[in-house]
Amino acid sequence: MDNKLLLSLEKKYKSPLYVYDANKIISQYHKLRDAFEGVKKLRINYAVKALSNISVLKLIKDLGSNIDCVSIQEVRLGLKAGFKPQEISFTPSGISLEEIEKAVALGVKINIDNLVMLNDFGLRHTDIPVSIRINPNIMAGGNKKISVGHNKSKFGIPTYQIDQVKEIVTKTGIHINGVHMHTGSDILDISVFLKGAEVLFSVAKQFNNLDFIDFGGGFKVSYNNDDPATDIEEFGKIISKRFNDFCNEYGRDLEIVFEPGKFLVSESGNFLAKVNVIKETKDVTFAGIDAGFNHLIRPMYYGAYHHILNISNPKGKEKKYTIVGYICETDTFAEDRMVNEISQNDILCFKNAGAYAFTMSSNYNSRLRPAEVLVFNDKDYLIRKRETFEDLLHNQIEVSLDQ
Repeated sequence: MDNKLLLSLEKKYKSPLYVYDANKIISQYHKLRDAFEGVKKLRINYAVKALSNISVLKLIKDLGSNIDCVSIQEVRLGLKAGFKPQEISFTPSGISLEEIEKAVALGVKINIDNLVMLNDFGLRHTDIPVSIRINPNIMAGGNKKISVGHNKSKFGIPTYQIDQVKEIVTKTGIHINGVHMHTGSDILDISVFLKGAEVLFSVAKQFNNLDFIDFGGGFKVSYNNDDPATDIEEFGKIISKRFNDFCNEYGRDLEIVFEPGKFLVSESGNFLAKVNVIKETKDVTFAGIDAGFNHLIRPMYYGAYHHILNISNPKGKEKKYTIVGYICETDTFAEDRMVNEISQNDILCFKNAGAYAFTMSSNYNSRLRPAEVLVFNDKDYLIRKRETFEDLLHNQIEVSLDQ
């Protein structure tokens, strides 16, 4: 998406602003599907938590994808976007049986990640098949906060508890129809996926009548021109062959499932912010923008890198800046970053802002959330209005205490 278009969108919708490139989402989806053309049955479950705007979900649906949800609210969003219940997988963690019952009532697929819930579910619903999420005890991902498959993670059933899973199956008669794992995000090394695959295959062998094996997601995308990404084509060839071999061993063709979130939407996203002030000290030149970690928390929370462009002065001489937000806390997007010379009122563009960006935003400091725009073939569509002060007060109840 070129600078001229982004600048025109900022002028039209004002900053801060999220802009998503629909064509990039479409190309990423087809890239993933093409990588697994060697398997007979493939299902893609888009991870709704990455970017949950209903217009994006409708685009994902039109591509032929299913979705993976982690809350009953995401399930309802998926249904609202037009997904059929059987196209929705519910993979929560640490929720109540009451919330699972709500998902059951909506008819979606259930994925369970602990023994207690599996037992309680089995005692109530012997007629409803479920899949189980396995913890493969693999440390993988860009950092500890996004590594979710190791032995101290809250996610999944450890492999040493599989015998207890089988005891629950025997006691309740519940049908296990799939095994699932998700080891983390930003995984570059294909061997990590292969190691996890062998764990899944060893568990799958212990259950008859499976329908699918779900490998989760976690593919790494490139955050700048020199940053490596998961070689999805090579990954597809290697995993497809190993999966087909396993299906031969198992005795029938199973469905292979992936849950991409960041892979599909991260690179589509551009976050635009205006420069409020340039503040120079003896040691640092700060560029303060009209946004904060309330809008894009990934740099502060994960230490994530986002390439930052000055789209108002793309050919200016590069200088070193520390780019900060307007939140009343340490609120740093980039420290000592080389950026084309920045002036007050310039527009900065944060790349790779499609995943875990708006969905993790908040009203901290009583700041308003930005608007979202979806661009398809150079035509822009407003898909979320900018919040107003009245939105902050919505659902608040004003009381005066008698003292």
